[in-house]
Formats: sequence, structure tokens, C-alpha cells
Amino acid sequence: MGEIRATVHLENKEDRTLYKKGIIKKEEVRQMELDALVDTGAVMILLPQDIVEKLGLEIFDKTVVTLANEEKIELDLAGDFVLTVCGRTMVSDCLVGPPLCEPLIGQLVLERLDLVLNPLKKTITPHPESPYLPHLKMK
Repeated sequence: MGEIRATVHLENKEDRTLYKKGIIKKEEVRQMELDALVDTGAVMILLPQDIVEKLGLEIFDKTVVTLANEEKIELDLAGDFVLTVCGRTMVSDCLVGPPLCEPLIGQLVLERLDLVLNPLKKTITPHPESPYLPHLKMK
């Protein structure tokens, strides 16, 4: 299977709330678009430290992460931000990677937004059986 990449839009959630309350202007909402690797082996979202800082995200905790080579490392957790991919939106936190590392989109985003991957076409799209809204299982 080849790489599957996605364009994601990120917004600082606190800034977005302040804008909706009329406290700050729309152009003051810290936001950006970036290209991310969709990694089905990853659970969470990983953003580079420089992106976390540009978005003004607060580091609120730490966690231990097991890498593909079975090495265990400690990473910061930061949030909250609003993530939009394939026209679907969710609020999330993220793991903080080293500056300039590759952003990763993990399984939690795919599950929460009901997105499917097509390895032959190297695309990510909303699930065809739920094209308008994500469909989540609660059983």
C-alpha cells in the first residue's frame, strides 16, 4: 500500500470560541492548512512542535508512545483544536512531535469522522454509506 495523504485544516478552538463571542476578529483566529500522512498504525494525531506553537495550543499532559520499532518515548499532549478533513470536522488534542516532523493522522480521526481509505487510488473519503454525516457505532 502506498502513502495516503490528506489536506487538513486546523484552528485553535479557544480562538474560534472567542471569535464566535465577538471578542476577537476572524483574522485573529490562529489556523492553518497542512498536508498530513494518514497512518493507520497510529492511534492519535501527531503535530510538529512548531505547528503546535503557531496554533497557540496548550501543552496539558505527557504520555508514553510506542513507535513502530517498539521503542518507547515520552511525548507532550496539546490541545484543543478543531480539525477538518474531507469536509468533516471534530475537536481533538494531539501528540507533540519534534519541530518540522511529519504530521500524522491516526485511527481516532478516521473512526470519529467515518472516513475510509482507498489504497489503490491513494485517497481518503467519507464512507460511501454515510456521505453526509459520520455514522458512529454505539453498541
